[in-house]
Parts: sequence; structure tokens; C-alpha cells
Amino acid sequence: METILIFDRSLFWLLNIKLANPFFDLLMPFITNFDNFKIPVILLWLSLIIFGKRKERVTAGLLILVLTICDQLNSHLLKGIFGRIRPCHELEGVRLLVSCGSGLSFPSSHAANIFATTSFFSYKYRRFTLPLLIWAALVAYSRVYVGVHYPLDVIAGAFVGLIVAASVLYLGKILPKFPFYQRLFSLPLIFIGLFRRKKNNEKL
Repeated sequence: METILIFDRSLFWLLNIKLANPFFDLLMPFITNFDNFKIPVILLWLSLIIFGKRKERVTAGLLILVLTICDQLNSHLLKGIFGRIRPCHELEGVRLLVSCGSGLSFPSSHAANIFATTSFFSYKYRRFTLPLLIWAALVAYSRVYVGVHYPLDVIAGAFVGLIVAASVLYLGKILPKFPFYQRLFSLPLIFIGLFRRKKNNEKL
């Protein structure tokens, strides 16, 4: 584990310091800030609801489930378990291009949420797979470049996002096989289970 952490830190210095350039100094802070994409994403989601057919409306509904589970699992459970400090809070000489933030580092919530979203959409709309994955990779890379996450943070976050998206996609396939009332009560049970796990973790 110590060897992995040393490699992780060395890779952080490579991406944050040695590969720094003026173009990325402008681009990466913009990409890493979700507020810059919030309005287009909301408009896209609303268009699925308003103008889409059944597939688009189901996709929009499941996307909310994907993001809710991913964010709660990553930010409120996994980060508390690992308790890793952000590099901008513990290392000297970090090139910090955005606010460091007060949260923990591992796994990266930005990486988790963006990979959950893009992998979910990529499965539903295969023709957009390449641009969506490029966007996700740039967001993940930006978190290291601007100095707020280690490389392993974003790799783990991406893995969490992929697992959550795959789980919800699987859930979307098996739920229609059950009677409506069972589907109606299954989703609240999922959230109750996540909430109980969170509370148990806080007591430890």
C-alpha cells in the first residue's frame, strides 16, 4: 500500500506541476467547475421529459436515481470510511488553481458523478459514447491538474460511478418483470438501506 501511495503522489506531481501549461491553466479550471455546465445539463434533462418519448422519460427518471445514489454513496459513506486528506491541504508547493474545498479526497465525487452520468447515457445512446467519455476523462483529469485530488481519487471515483450506473441499469431491466406494487416499494427500500448504512458508519 505504501508503494501505491508513493506512486500516486509522484503521478500527482507529474500532472499538477511538470505537465502544466498556460492553455490547461485556462481550460482545466473551467472544465472542473460544474456550474459552467449546469444550465445546458438541466435544459437537456428537461427536454427529455417534455419532448421525449417513453424511453427518454424513463432515462431522465433513472438518471436522477443514478446521481442520488452515486453522490450519497461516495460523498457521505466512502469518503468517511477512507478519510483521505486532499493534496492541497497536506502537500507543500501544490499548484492550486481553484478553491481547495473542505471535503475529503478519496474517492473523487466529481469523477464518480460524471462517470456515472456519462456511462449511463452512453449505454442508452451509444452514438454519443466517445464524446461523453472524453468529457468524463477531462473532468477527472482536471481534478488532479487544478490540485484538489490525487490520481487514485479520480480513478476510484470513476470506478464508483461505473458501478452505480451499471447497478441502476440492471435494476431498470429487472424491475419491469415484477408487479407494479413491488416496483413501487422497492426503490424506497433501496434508499432506506443506504441511509441505514450511512448511520451505522457514523456510529463506528
